Amino acid sequence: MSIGKRLGAEFFGTFWLVIGGCGSAVLAAAFPSLGIGFMGVALAFGLTVLTMAYAVGHISGGHFNPAVSVGLVAGGRFPVGDLLPYIVAQVVGALAAGGVLYLIASGKTGFDAAGGFASNGYGEHSPGGYSLQAALVCEIVMTFFFVFIIMGATDGRAPGGFAPIAIGLALTLIHLISIPVTNTSVNPARSTGVAFFAGGLAVSQLWLFWVAPIIGGALGGGVYHALFEDPAKR
Repeated sequence: MSIGKRLGAEFFGTFWLVIGGCGSAVLAAAFPSLGIGFMGVALAFGLTVLTMAYAVGHISGGHFNPAVSVGLVAGGRFPVGDLLPYIVAQVVGALAAGGVLYLIASGKTGFDAAGGFASNGYGEHSPGGYSLQAALVCEIVMTFFFVFIIMGATDGRAPGGFAPIAIGLALTLIHLISIPVTNTSVNPARSTGVAFFAGGLAVSQLWLFWVAPIIGGALGGGVYHALFEDPAKR
């Protein structure tokens, strides 16, 4: 598949992730009397990955996340030469989705993106008031297991055709665990796409949501490769 088509798939996959996941948090999580809450937001993020993995995973590999791309490089599943173009496509897709979501959300009287806009944070910007240290550890561990699960679910020895389900459910579980801590990133592109419009603390704290997921993703891919990869494929 040409690089252009693969980058297009990454753009649209990441766009859908931000629209579906962050959109559910901004537009539906606290809707009076009928809000979907943390559980609904967690499920929405999982469903975005599951649906787009089936839609375009066969085109680009279905990363939709710079930390996943880095993890797959560390795990020997993805060429390092394609890493930067993938990350650029993912971030552009997230920013485009953030812009569309801003246009929708700002159609409501009294909307203010500075109130959060589904952005990630620690300290006073954490939903539960968790510290920088707690946020750092949480994001590294959650991204480690996300990429570890991706590596295992897409291993040639795993049952065929079910990887998107396992990956989507993994992302749902990760959100159920960590929304109170950081509003759950595990994806630098997702964090960037909404922080750009939220401004303030969302932007000043964005560094953590690049550093921690990249570290966690690299460790997840590297550990799976070292311990469990089929020796014939190394």
